[in-house]
Amino acid sequence: MMRSLWTAASGMTGQQFKIDTVSNNLANVNTTGFKKSRVDFQDLLYQTVRFAGTPVTAGAQVPTGIQIGHGVRPVATQKIFSQGTFQQTDNPLDIVVEGDGFFQILLPDGNVRYTRDGAFKRDSDGRVVSSDGFPLEPELIIPDDAMDVSVGSDGTVSVMRPGANQPENIGQLELARFVNAAGLKSEGRNLFTATAASGNAIVGVPGLDGFGALAQGFLEMSNVQVVEEMVSMIVAQRAYETNSKAIQASDDMLQTANNLRR
Repeated sequence: MMRSLWTAASGMTGQQFKIDTVSNNLANVNTTGFKKSRVDFQDLLYQTVRFAGTPVTAGAQVPTGIQIGHGVRPVATQKIFSQGTFQQTDNPLDIVVEGDGFFQILLPDGNVRYTRDGAFKRDSDGRVVSSDGFPLEPELIIPDDAMDVSVGSDGTVSVMRPGANQPENIGQLELARFVNAAGLKSEGRNLFTATAASGNAIVGVPGLDGFGALAQGFLEMSNVQVVEEMVSMIVAQRAYETNSKAIQASDDMLQTANNLRR
């Protein structure tokens, strides 16, 4: 069987994986806080027919060897954590991180997850929660009689109460960051999980020690660039077609060999 059949098949599989990733990026173009993924490829093993430097005569060596590759495979889907565009909403519980850092979300099982989605709400107990109803960590409760909520760039949360002359401080928002954010595991629902590759979360105050500052009344949109993804999709589609042509050419060559007569 011709080696090119399997080599081209690996190329088609790889480009299908690329299209799958690009499709997910485009599907989430309007997802708040979404970070696009990039596929990294790696060539497969090579069969060495002749080694470079093989002696041919006294004092003479082969300058280049003969190696035949066996195709390609995807080795990583890397999240790109570049800043997305900001959308002004004027909602006091919409918060954006200007720079590095993730909001911390406490799940019912007691584990903490991380997100860039700052579209927070207020539940029946006054807690600030995510769109799925999971509370912020550390917990932030807004009093029932609060007339105005203010979030400072350093994460300080204050409210105005009826009859008060000064805002009352009710809590402090904290952010988490990672040595290798690309090593985070995507869980869906705009949540990430820490892994051994990402390292443990480093928790701190917004605006200090490398953490991004907070801005109230804004949301961070997806960092997906539609034109860039469309170009990637076209390139992957053409590469898929080219690999299919290689399979067709190999099949034609096999057919020609099978039809040989003495």
